[in-house]
Amino acid sequence: MTLTPAQARSAFRAGLRVPTSGYSPGWTQANLISLPREHAYDFLLFAQRNPKPCPVLDVTEPGETSASIFAGDLRTDLPAYRVYRDGELVEERAEVRDLWRDDLVSFLIGCSFTFEAALIEAGVPVRHVEAGSNVPMYRTNRDCRPAGALSGPLVVSMRPVPAPLVATAVRVTSRYPAVHGAPVHIGSPAELGIRDLDSPDFGAAVEIRPGELPVFWACGVTPQAAVMRSKPSFAIGHAPGHMAITDARDSEFLVP
Repeated sequence: MTLTPAQARSAFRAGLRVPTSGYSPGWTQANLISLPREHAYDFLLFAQRNPKPCPVLDVTEPGETSASIFAGDLRTDLPAYRVYRDGELVEERAEVRDLWRDDLVSFLIGCSFTFEAALIEAGVPVRHVEAGSNVPMYRTNRDCRPAGALSGPLVVSMRPVPAPLVATAVRVTSRYPAVHGAPVHIGSPAELGIRDLDSPDFGAAVEIRPGELPVFWACGVTPQAAVMRSKPSFAIGHAPGHMAITDARDSEFLVP
C-alpha cells in the first residue's frame, strides 16, 4: 500500500492484479481510455462537455505509451485492462502490448480514489478500503451531453457515509474538482435509476450500515459506458477499479 508509483507499476507489470484503492497514498490515480485517433476529438469534446465524470488530466499523442504524468508503460503498468470491439467487451487481460496501435490516443481521467485518503483523514469511513474490496459503481438514468459520435450514461461510484459526516464528505471532496469533486447525489438511489445497491454494474457491493446514507460521485468509468453505447470500432480501458497510478501528487489537484 505504501509503494511508490514506479514500484506499484512494476508490481502490476509483474502480474499483481488488484483494485488500486489505497495504493501509493499521496499519488494521484487515473482512469484510462484509449481510442483510435479518428474518435479522439469526439472524446475530448465529450469530456469537455461532461467534466464531472470525465476530468481530463493528460492526453497522449497517437501511439505514445506514456504520458507527462505517467512515466510507466500504458500497455503493461495497470493491473488489468478491458478491450472493446464495436462497443462490445471482448476480453479483460493483464496487458495489451500486442493490441497497441500507432493511432491510439490515450486519455488519463481523474479518479475518486485520489480523495479517499483525505476522507479518511477527516474521519469519514471508506467502506471498500476497510473491506479490501473494489468500490461499487452503477450506471444511472442520467445521460451525459453527447459529442459527435459519442454518447452514454453517467456512471457513479458509491460510498456509504454516516449521516452526521455527509457534510464533511462534501466539503472534503469538493476541494478536488479535477478528480470528480463533490458528490452528484446523496440519498435515494432510485432517483438515479439504481434499483439495487447490492448489484453494482462494476466493482463489488459494500455494506451500508444503520445510520449511513449512500453518497454518489461521478465516476471515470463513464467513458467506457459511452464506448459500450456508441460502439467505436476499438477501445482499450482500465478494468474498473484497477487504475493507472501516476507520478502526480494528490496535492497538485487540491484547491483552497
